[in-house]
Amino acid sequence: MSEEVKQLTTEQEWTDAFPVMKQLRTHLDLDTYLELVRGAHEKDHYEMYAFYSDGEIVSVIGFKPMITLYYGRFIWVCDLVTDQSQRSNGYGEKLITYVHEWAKGNHYESVALSSGLQREDAHRFYEERLDYDKVSYVFKKNLSK
Repeated sequence: MSEEVKQLTTEQEWTDAFPVMKQLRTHLDLDTYLELVRGAHEKDHYEMYAFYSDGEIVSVIGFKPMITLYYGRFIWVCDLVTDQSQRSNGYGEKLITYVHEWAKGNHYESVALSSGLQREDAHRFYEERLDYDKVSYVFKKNLSK
């Protein structure tokens, strides 16, 4: 079995990752997804990586290096998803561990993320398997209403 983590930098690679990402971001169609990834990549330094097992994308992560007064220099994980047929194989953990190492190697102090209130399995994964601390709530106001 061959396994590798690869940075996705082209529209074709982003397109190849869409079937997995769509499982997390169900509201997106391909065109909207590509437009958002392109804009985030160009304007916010959004990075996307995929975990490949035997040449197939099984997990995808998207993150942004950031600096804030609260966290200092940190990585914000925007997206992390493993193909539902491949869950519980450790792929998500391997991929986020890769990002932890990337962050350390690039002199970032921490990695942070938010997770929807309904995603209780994900919360257990972050807290119990990855030793993340629950440090805040995230609030959102929709301005289009």
